[in-house]
Amino acid sequence: MRYHVLTEWLDTAMPPEQIFHGLFAGAPHAFWLDSSRPDPRTARFSFMGDDRGPLSHALRYRRGGRSEWTGAPPRAIEGDVFQILDTRLQQSELVGDPALPFDFCGGYVGYFGYELMAETQNVPAHDTPLPDAHFLFADRFLAYDHHLGRIHLVCLHTGDAEPAHQWLRDTANRLRHLPPVTLAPLPPSAEEVRMETWLNDSKAAYLDKIRRCKRAIADGESYEICLTTKLTMPLSETFAPLDAYLRLRRVNPAPYACFLRTPDYAVLCSSPECFLRIDQNGYVRARPIKGTLPRSDDPQTDRAHIDALKTDPRFFSENLMIVDLLRNDLARSCEPGSIEVPGLMEVESYATVHQLVSTIRGKLAGTPIECVRHCFPGGSMTGAPKKRTLEILAQLETTPRGIYSGAIGYLSLNRTADLNIVIRTLVCHSGQAELGVGGAITQLSDPEAEYEEVLLKARAPFSVIAPGLSSSG
Repeated sequence: MRYHVLTEWLDTAMPPEQIFHGLFAGAPHAFWLDSSRPDPRTARFSFMGDDRGPLSHALRYRRGGRSEWTGAPPRAIEGDVFQILDTRLQQSELVGDPALPFDFCGGYVGYFGYELMAETQNVPAHDTPLPDAHFLFADRFLAYDHHLGRIHLVCLHTGDAEPAHQWLRDTANRLRHLPPVTLAPLPPSAEEVRMETWLNDSKAAYLDKIRRCKRAIADGESYEICLTTKLTMPLSETFAPLDAYLRLRRVNPAPYACFLRTPDYAVLCSSPECFLRIDQNGYVRARPIKGTLPRSDDPQTDRAHIDALKTDPRFFSENLMIVDLLRNDLARSCEPGSIEVPGLMEVESYATVHQLVSTIRGKLAGTPIECVRHCFPGGSMTGAPKKRTLEILAQLETTPRGIYSGAIGYLSLNRTADLNIVIRTLVCHSGQAELGVGGAITQLSDPEAEYEEVLLKARAPFSVIAPGLSSSG
């Protein structure tokens, strides 16, 4: 399939939430890849769109061959999700250079769920209530430039340009007349005692799992085990996912945040972590996070937490093992000798936490989808060595992680990609919200401190969901 790209831009003083609410909130399927904590180097643009374009279609994928393209007409399709997307992208040709200041020029937006490890790592996985992967083909979307205050309208067509030009004109006109959005007041801070009532694992059970992780490490089966649990909370009938997400992006702004909504589920994500980013020159970058301490209102304590992240052997070992794991993962897809670590253990500060981040980079030798397959799931959510650690986790964790611990983002027609690690994320479906949380267990880990870290990571997402919980839950 040959695709042409039409674009138009206009300056704006409107906030992105006004644009998404006005243009896309009413669509059956909508996405907002949201740099709610913009960074001119890594998170300058946000992307938003829906399924109402004439070329739009979607892939809903379940392990075991239960997958289909939705569109006109829907049809079953064979192969695993990585093969399907790789073939589709390689069969697509982008005509001309749209000369956009960002990499995404149309393509697939959605998620890979954690349980795809059954296909990438050959490890048995739990069945999940939602698709193991779900991607929407975005043929019409907006890009919001947080640096310049500019909106780029992007539209694909396959030969007949007039409907695309009409969409550009109509959308630009609608943007000039959007009503303002009234934001709900921010909720009070979450209390850990109330959060604990919704945890799938009791404190005693989680501490026991940590001890079992440490025994496996002492026995030489793993070096680091990223143990997780989840909060599962009933939602009231009046719960509005978009309103909750608008609160979340204020409470915990993050460079890899996003909001996905379908008739079956909604994803409210405030992730600070990049899984893989692939640029137009064929370079791939991973930025794993390992090492977390809370922010403090006291400047001296806050500074001490930053210093601890830089100097504590526990955080050093957590981060270094994942750096080595990702160097190995990327080497399977990159040119020999191209792997480098331009940033090692740098502290980044967010609204509620300080975190230790490293950057690994290489030059791709294969396709972007092959690279995703070789690296999935992200090492910062598994531990090392990856396969054996995943087997240990499959025994310890009795419920599926689902979208949590997977990756959300785009796979562009121009062979670029940008995917996050799904953390600090609420997944709402079937009248309930799920919030996955966890941390890396090493031989140096203190079980009580690890448990407190779980509550710390849950605090911001839980605070925005708490007003919408069912009183009968």
